[in-house]
Amino acid sequence: MPTEIKDVDSFINMSELAGFCRIKRVKALVKLKLRTPHRLYTLKVNLSEADEIIKKLKCETGDV
Repeated sequence: MPTEIKDVDSFINMSELAGFCRIKRVKALVKLKLRTPHRLYTLKVNLSEADEIIKKLKCETGDV
């Protein structure tokens, strides 16, 4: 089961451990999904915040 994270800073820190990050854009919402060896973490943000967060991620990213 995926775990939803509400804190952006902890999500960015977890991106160091992740193999990749998937980006899913749905209308006015963006879902960021980090796949780590043990778990899938998700973060839901607005379109305006998403670009700044994606630039800070430390793993490979790709759109879904």
